[in-house]
Amino acid sequence: MDIEKVGEMPVLSTDRVRVAVRVRPFSQREKSSGSQCVISMHSQSTTIQDPKKREHVKTFTFDLAYWSHDGFQKNEDGVLIPSDPTSKFAGQSDVFRDIGRATLDSAWRGYNATLLAYGQTGSGKSYSMTGFATDKGIIPRVCEELFQAIEKQKEKLEAQVMFSMLEIYNEQIRDLLSRTKAPGGLKVREDQQLGFFVEGLKWVPCENYAQIEKLMEQGSKIRMTASTNMNANSSRSHMLITIQFKQVFLDTAVTKQSSINMVDLAGSERQKSSGSEGDRLREGSRVNLSLTSLGNVISALADSAMGKKVLHVPYRDSVLTKLLQSALGGNSRTTLIAAISPADICYEETLSTLRYAERAKKVQNKAVINTCTLVRASRAENKLLLGFGDAGAAEHSACLLAELQLETRVTWAHLLEQARREWAQQHAALSQEQQMVKTLPHLFNVNEDPQLTGVLKFFLHSGSCDVGQTASNAICLQGLGISDKHASFMNSDGKVTVVPYSNCKVIVNGVPVTNRTKLQHLDRIILGSNSAFLYIGFPSERGAEDLSRFDYDFFQLERAIAEGVSADMLGTVSPRDGQADPSILAVFQDYVKLMPLVVEANQMSEELEKGLKMELKVKNLALSDSRGCDLQKEVMVKVTKQQTREVWIWSKAKFINRKFLMEELYQGFLESKGNQVAQEDDPFWDPVEAVHLGSAHVWLQSLAHCMMLEEQVEFVNCDGLEEAVLHIRITPCSPEGWAHAEDDMVTDPLELLGKRVDFQIHIVRCLGVKWLKEDANRGIQMGYKIYDLPNILYTKPVWNSVNPRIEETVHFAALGASRGFLNYLLTNALIVDLWGLQEGCVHFGFSQLDVLLTGEGHIMVDTKNFSTVKNMSQITSNQVPELYQKLLKLEQETELLRHVNRALKEENVSLKASLERTGSAQQGQKSDNLKGTVMTAQLPTARETKQMCAQQASCDAQLARALKVFYQGMSTARGQLLTLRQCRPPEADEMLRPFVHQQSQMLEDLEDLLESSLRKLKSDVAFIVKKKKEHLLPSQQ
Repeated sequence: MDIEKVGEMPVLSTDRVRVAVRVRPFSQREKSSGSQCVISMHSQSTTIQDPKKREHVKTFTFDLAYWSHDGFQKNEDGVLIPSDPTSKFAGQSDVFRDIGRATLDSAWRGYNATLLAYGQTGSGKSYSMTGFATDKGIIPRVCEELFQAIEKQKEKLEAQVMFSMLEIYNEQIRDLLSRTKAPGGLKVREDQQLGFFVEGLKWVPCENYAQIEKLMEQGSKIRMTASTNMNANSSRSHMLITIQFKQVFLDTAVTKQSSINMVDLAGSERQKSSGSEGDRLREGSRVNLSLTSLGNVISALADSAMGKKVLHVPYRDSVLTKLLQSALGGNSRTTLIAAISPADICYEETLSTLRYAERAKKVQNKAVINTCTLVRASRAENKLLLGFGDAGAAEHSACLLAELQLETRVTWAHLLEQARREWAQQHAALSQEQQMVKTLPHLFNVNEDPQLTGVLKFFLHSGSCDVGQTASNAICLQGLGISDKHASFMNSDGKVTVVPYSNCKVIVNGVPVTNRTKLQHLDRIILGSNSAFLYIGFPSERGAEDLSRFDYDFFQLERAIAEGVSADMLGTVSPRDGQADPSILAVFQDYVKLMPLVVEANQMSEELEKGLKMELKVKNLALSDSRGCDLQKEVMVKVTKQQTREVWIWSKAKFINRKFLMEELYQGFLESKGNQVAQEDDPFWDPVEAVHLGSAHVWLQSLAHCMMLEEQVEFVNCDGLEEAVLHIRITPCSPEGWAHAEDDMVTDPLELLGKRVDFQIHIVRCLGVKWLKEDANRGIQMGYKIYDLPNILYTKPVWNSVNPRIEETVHFAALGASRGFLNYLLTNALIVDLWGLQEGCVHFGFSQLDVLLTGEGHIMVDTKNFSTVKNMSQITSNQVPELYQKLLKLEQETELLRHVNRALKEENVSLKASLERTGSAQQGQKSDNLKGTVMTAQLPTARETKQMCAQQASCDAQLARALKVFYQGMSTARGQLLTLRQCRPPEADEMLRPFVHQQSQMLEDLEDLLESSLRKLKSDVAFIVKKKKEHLLPSQQ
């Protein structure tokens, strides 16, 4: 590293925040989901494509862009490298070359340097910052190369390196190098000269990279233990590593000092409360506060850089933004790494990350070379160290004593000597652990964060080994659902067994166990709600296994399968092509991911005595799709208050947000703060609300032919089961409400194009409502919306009746039926939603403010053509009746003209046919009078014409009846088909044969129904055609 001249005045440099973006390979979850790549890179440009609208692309330009998605292989050292010379793959060394070396260069020159990693959980932040095993990330490479450079410069200067490591979770700071936990976390203080600093934070002097490597391992172990105790996930916390690097030039009595901050931020999806729109507590969680505040700071600084007037930059709003004040807009050279996923299922989060990075690159910093005389530096450091107070002095006095007494001239060498004694003690303990790993069976922790997997090892010595929360246990394990005495492991006669204590949860290979169970090498064990361990057996049982495949996802997937949850259960195979549907696979992955969270939430509810029971459900979005698309699904959580039987349905996003808040409340409970909280702030409480029970599809094809439809249709719930039966009648009618006769049926719906179409929807009753059977004090409401109607129409609420009678009729009118409306009737269904009402909830109402009415007061649909004539918002209530009277009169006159025109056309055709017959019969006659006589003779009489019309009407009526019977058969067949598609094979093998037999019988019934319907239609049409021919033959003779 180049060393600049010293003794100069501080040099001010205006630096824009550098931004790099890095795209990772597909995760296993994304591969299983059949994800498509929506990211492309060229030079400094990054382009993202909307997976739903492929023509929509957005391009961003950053300082650096790293393609790490594909084109790589693993070498013999386990490091990812390009697979061939033409590969675009950017490995860890490429990222370090551009970013890490620039950070080191800034530090050597005396600038403060900051590196931030931002992105959603699982986007590769930790991989870029820390790396895995031998494939080291930026932080270890920076530390290693720093000491290599110090070694080369040791004759010219004295280099002093101090290391600290902390975690911010829920606005509390945890020192990851101290085993002593400060109640409420460490505090952030402010000094006029030093700015914000953490009081009582442990700083460890280091003289080589190996020491820093051990400190990071120690920090990871404390972080893992802390996250288990707090029931917190590392993806929700920020990790901040700081290196204070001082260069002392003894010949000039001048120092350069640089602070290198490397921050692995929490998952960026937390910034939006995981998208928990609509949740009354969406802003309540302090878990989200730091990232939200960081976003606000970056936005304010970006606006300021663009010349906008900014009155306030909210640094003080969170712990994180206080500590990063110099990094953003202050005295630092800062680089942001935006880590993104390439998968289409992560499109929204990836786009959000890119937009965040786009704002960050506008931020301007004012970096200064930090040079000062030795005396001034000593006074400043002394002031900082004195601010630490006595916190934790008993544990790390060896590290801080010399710095606290700088004015007594304790040398750096003496400070290192005291640190070395601590290193020696830790080395002895580490050597002992490494020896036990080789000889003893043990439990190896598995965490959702790969960085924290394997940092805890619990050794199973000969004899009995109890696990539990109390300190008297051989293995003291804190965590959700862990009892004081939870389970006992027995190492005897070359085998290890486990047995849970009464009512304690122990899961082995996905299956709950209650009796003593023998463990095999690489068995998966879950204690309590979600403390996961891999059992490593005796040395004789071990081989060259790849332990990395037993990751957190493996544990949860195995658990899900053991509980009967599988991708097949969700209907992943498309009936069209037999291929697995990627969107459903993604839903299954979401389901598996949420399973442990629901288990934890239920455990917290139990311990806090909230009385809530949560369970995962998969909502079939086909229930709300008028075309009945079967492969659209989403995960939701059903919440039941067991004492009152009140029910809520939470979206995935709302549940995740509530889970954060539950963790905060639970943590307060563990810290003896109690679990009392105001009802409106309680994450376990919600006002009573209506619950969506199911949906019914009423197909409208009959209405397109002006035929009445009366059906009993199933309400299907989210499990695909019948919730109730809807009795509904849809009747085409006149504007006055008179039902059309069968003679008014139209064979071609296009005959209705441009005409007025009136119909009535009559909801008769609801039968066998399970919701009401469970609790007689409940009620129901139904709602539906047809075509372009802006609002949902709701029936009146009905209470305390299992078979409630509704008897509500609504009259609709399309003044000029459009082609789109007619197509809608032919291909779509009316979706009727069934809502469950609970005592105290607000029922649904209907507002007519946005609804247009005809002159008769009927609700108007198919209003697009009408709205183009005049803006609806400009029509006053007084103008509407008059305008509709005029439209109605014009429509009636137009219809009259159509009838006249149709009659004239029919007469013209009849006359033309008569003339042709007369011409052929009287070819030799030339007399005009004789021609007239013959023509008159050949023309049909009035009586014959009347008979012809009657015959035509009779045929039309018969055809209408035939079509009506056919459509009713098709509706029944469609219902049977939907039932078949909802059926899933049982897990138990002994139930498979009855299931196959039942399916076969249902298919035979469906086949018989289709064949009989088609046979009946063919027979009826053939009869009508025969009658027409019989009528036409005499008239042609």
